Amino acid sequence: MGQTEQALRTMGVPIKVGCFALATTARAQAFGQKYGLLKIIAHAESDTVLGVHIIAPHASELIAEAVLAMEFSASSEDLAKTIHAHPTLSEGYHEAALAIKKMSVHIPL
Repeated sequence: MGQTEQALRTMGVPIKVGCFALATTARAQAFGQKYGLLKIIAHAESDTVLGVHIIAPHASELIAEAVLAMEFSASSEDLAKTIHAHPTLSEGYHEAALAIKKMSVHIPL
């Protein structure tokens, strides 16, 4: 959803990227899900979310939050400050948003 990292870099847009392996969430482990990635691409200066990529089972259930964030010009900080229920796959948004600022809780930086 939104722009790709490659397209934005080609256009010279300054970006920052945060990724989170969804398989590390408690919910994914309960499903036996062994793969999945959530990536947030934000403008490096304004922090506005420019793109979100989800490669995982249940991606269709996760995309709505990304659509809403981009529709309202949310920042990665907005996503990081949003409370996400536990255990859910949507916790990946929180972690990926924190990863943009090198503040992730559940992934080594």
